[in-house]
Amino acid sequence: MKKGINIKLISKILSINLLIVSASFILCMLIALIYSESLTPFLYSLAICLSFGLFLNSASKGLGDHHDIRKKDAYLAVSLSWLMLGLIGALPYIFSGAIPSIVNAIFEAESGFSTTGSTILNDIESLPKSILFWRSLTHWIGGIGIIMLVIIILPSLKIGGYHLFTSESSFQDKIKPKIRQVGSRLLLIYLVLTAAETILLLIGKMSLFDSICHSFGTIATGGFSPKNDSIASYSPYIQYVIMIFMFLAGTNFIIYYCLVKGHFTKIKQNNEFRFYFWTVTFIGFVITAILFFKMNKPLEESFREAFFQVISIITCTGFATADYLNWTSIGIVIIFLSMFLGGCAGSTAGGIKMVRHLIVLKKLKSTFNQLLHPQAIIPSRLNGKSLSSETANSTVLFILLYLLVFVAGSLLMMIIGLDAESAGSAVATCMAGIGPGIGIVGPCSTFAAIPAVGKLLLCFLMIIGRLEIYTVLVLFSRQFWKS
Repeated sequence: MKKGINIKLISKILSINLLIVSASFILCMLIALIYSESLTPFLYSLAICLSFGLFLNSASKGLGDHHDIRKKDAYLAVSLSWLMLGLIGALPYIFSGAIPSIVNAIFEAESGFSTTGSTILNDIESLPKSILFWRSLTHWIGGIGIIMLVIIILPSLKIGGYHLFTSESSFQDKIKPKIRQVGSRLLLIYLVLTAAETILLLIGKMSLFDSICHSFGTIATGGFSPKNDSIASYSPYIQYVIMIFMFLAGTNFIIYYCLVKGHFTKIKQNNEFRFYFWTVTFIGFVITAILFFKMNKPLEESFREAFFQVISIITCTGFATADYLNWTSIGIVIIFLSMFLGGCAGSTAGGIKMVRHLIVLKKLKSTFNQLLHPQAIIPSRLNGKSLSSETANSTVLFILLYLLVFVAGSLLMMIIGLDAESAGSAVATCMAGIGPGIGIVGPCSTFAAIPAVGKLLLCFLMIIGRLEIYTVLVLFSRQFWKS
């Protein structure tokens, strides 16, 4: 007999999320005290968040200590978590008056937790420090949440062939078989990367507050900056530091564990990391050549500007040091197409992910070779192991579905009133969790001019893109709700 939704289990998961956010509000209150700012926005938010969290916790009474999460429960719990985080995260903006519009506040919060980095704020630096800290903290919380999701939950659900994306075996086999131990090691890696970047930014004479905020945005591949011009006004040293850590944040976290353990052979065998490195390198040098030869910029500036923007877009971070809309047409087209790449699986980066593109390319190569040699058996291999037809087919289907959602979202945004360029880039950047787009949502613009219904649609696309599409869309099927 089929079982229905486990309401108690979902309530328990949501209550844990709310308790974590409650602790985050307390941290923001400490920042408010340091800068002599009002505690009221966070006190009100804490009261609502904590009350709701305790209510859901009480609703989970009788759940027991031992319970397995089924696919149906996982889909609903994960989707509701990201929806709930956006609603609760909007409270400090509303109570502080920093973003009085409810829709705008939800957009900013959802953009933060989904690590998208799109903003409706025109004057970021006018906000209180505590609100700016909360804005960046939503990135950091969302980033570690995504790591836990893609490494622990999604592999067990086998979404889009994701169970084979973490190298040649599961992450549990790589580190430890117990989920709690996996989580602790992921969190440690996340903390070390955050601390390392903060220290290096401090060496570059960035303030402690800005260093922490930018580290939160970098390691989570979020892109919220406490500055109006993002990273543009900072020194080349700081731009290089952030550039390097954006690349590191877009790398599969398994790589770091193997690095610490001295498993260099496994790193060398990781096809996705090599593909990621060479893709970034190739596109970076192409843009460098365009800036140097076509726009007559100095070589070092061309290199730095090109690679910063390319890494930022591919890793879906969204920081900017230049307005790429001022580049040549071919440069803008390359940047737009890069929005569909994404970083590595098992990283905080969004997008389609490098490994999916690699699987498709390997499958195409295998197909062409099969046509030339019909009698030969030519398997596609990833990280030294053969790719099954099921994995290849599910990968292709995922990419097709991703593009279908992109087209549908773009058409809806055009119906709302956006021009084709702005509509397409707004949808692409929100689905991939990048931040800035093209047209009216470029790197020197905001999403403020988009109608309220358009912002809500983009919030939905942020969640869809961040949770690997299937996780959310399956909730709209009639079969899902049948017992």
